[in-house]
Amino acid sequence: MRKGCKDYCLSFSNMLQTRYREMPEPKFMYGSHYSSPGYVLFYLVRVAPEYMLCLQNGKFDHADRMFNSIAETWKNCLDGATDFKELIPEFYENDSSFLINSLKLELGKRQGGKMVDHVELPPWASDPDDFLQKSQNALESQYVSEHLHEWIDLVFGYKQKGSEAIAAHNVFHPLTYEGGVDLNSIMDPNEKVALLTQILEFGQTPKQLFTTPHPRRIIPKFKSLSRASSHNVSIAESPVSPSEESFEDLTEESITLAWNNIAKLKLDEQYKIHKEEITGIAVPCNGTSVFTTSQDSTLKMFSKDSKTLQRSVSFSNMALSSCLILPGDTTVISSSWDNHIYFYSVAFGRRQDTLMGHDDAVSKICWHDNCLYSASWDSTVKVWRCVPTEVLGTKRHHFELLAELEHDVSVNTINLNAANAMLVSGTKEGTISIWDVTTATMLHQLSCHSGTVYDAAFSPDSRHLLSTGEDGYFKVIDVQTGMLISSMASEQPQRCFKWDGHTVLSGSQSGELLVWDLLAGKVNERIKGHTGAVTCMWMNEQCSSIITGGEDKQIMFWKLQY
Repeated sequence: MRKGCKDYCLSFSNMLQTRYREMPEPKFMYGSHYSSPGYVLFYLVRVAPEYMLCLQNGKFDHADRMFNSIAETWKNCLDGATDFKELIPEFYENDSSFLINSLKLELGKRQGGKMVDHVELPPWASDPDDFLQKSQNALESQYVSEHLHEWIDLVFGYKQKGSEAIAAHNVFHPLTYEGGVDLNSIMDPNEKVALLTQILEFGQTPKQLFTTPHPRRIIPKFKSLSRASSHNVSIAESPVSPSEESFEDLTEESITLAWNNIAKLKLDEQYKIHKEEITGIAVPCNGTSVFTTSQDSTLKMFSKDSKTLQRSVSFSNMALSSCLILPGDTTVISSSWDNHIYFYSVAFGRRQDTLMGHDDAVSKICWHDNCLYSASWDSTVKVWRCVPTEVLGTKRHHFELLAELEHDVSVNTINLNAANAMLVSGTKEGTISIWDVTTATMLHQLSCHSGTVYDAAFSPDSRHLLSTGEDGYFKVIDVQTGMLISSMASEQPQRCFKWDGHTVLSGSQSGELLVWDLLAGKVNERIKGHTGAVTCMWMNEQCSSIITGGEDKQIMFWKLQY
């Protein structure tokens, strides 16, 4: 066996060599088995004649213990108490010679009278090269990517030792564990040599790296359209006709198409409508007008059809920090640095209500199902039940405080996940917290950034969380485990962003819009935008229309070029 291969096996795969064989099943297995028409990928043989010669004092092993058949060895590993073979890297490379007795070596005769020769392949492999190709395909499959973290848990993670290892049938000889034996304490030289020989020949378990479940890989899932597809692909080219798809399917297709073309974003129109930087953008369902808030303390209504400023409202002399439109498009809510939240009636053109909700500036608001979520520099996020005036039949809303989520420092941003069951909050000191809003309990808290968290948002499937901060980093968090799984540096802080779980469109401190490939950790496109920081970003549900607001007091309308 080549030294590199041998070293690889000893360092990476030796844990199966000396395991206790008290297991009713293999520690890691995918799919079917090597004797079936379907094929699998993992868990089998780590034997080559050269290495066996090393272990057998220069002689080949007994013919019935040789590596004769993939299916037979698989079965022995599965059911036997003494067979500890596993796969070597050659099973996923392009040289199939290790499966062929090309030198016509005399390897002995088995009890049944059959001579040991080429390795017998599974019925689904036409020849050794086909076997390797299918093994490679299986290794690179979506299924393996989705379950890779389970293998990490067993080999390097929390299931390597203790009760979790016992429950997973992942138990090994005590000598194989790190720290399992103190060689310096053994005075008998013969005993020490014997232990060293066992460790050198059969290896040790790897160092335990993780004590909590390892998060899954970030794997984008798409239906008909692939990220590898051309940017020119259109809905008409989809193999499924629109008439056969549901409205949800078509929406998903249009979203995928939009993100496939996000790098082709082009500036359509731009307007300077405020006197200070823009802090929030809200658009009604019909898309005919745009509401914006600014540090100039005004809420403005801009008509996209007539391209004119139609309304300008000032609630106080302090900055407004964000805005949103309630379902029905009749009420706009604005948060302010004066600690208040203002309700503005679009129909009547006046302030409808004021919620004196916090003891310091309100930094961000969200809304779902008659509940208002407000973040503040007073170190809290509050959840309010707001019964609208049209429901009560009165002139004012009714506010009921449902929960108060306490933080140690000022909260700068919040966001809800797609199911509206979780909330993320980001503070001015770089802390990210994930909350279960149904029970008002904190699920996870991490110190992610040095400095203010500018923006944070869940992926569409709610499996991951992306945040960006004053330190110029993107951070990806696994929502289930609360583990930080990725950190990506940018040249300068990214103030706001939208993402689909794979691709990120961010607004930079310099005014550029950047398109990021999150998995590759690189910028795919730089789009010239504002003069000064991009401070807020709005995207429609189909991800096809984008509006940005900037430090330059402008709003910019962007179009996708399909």
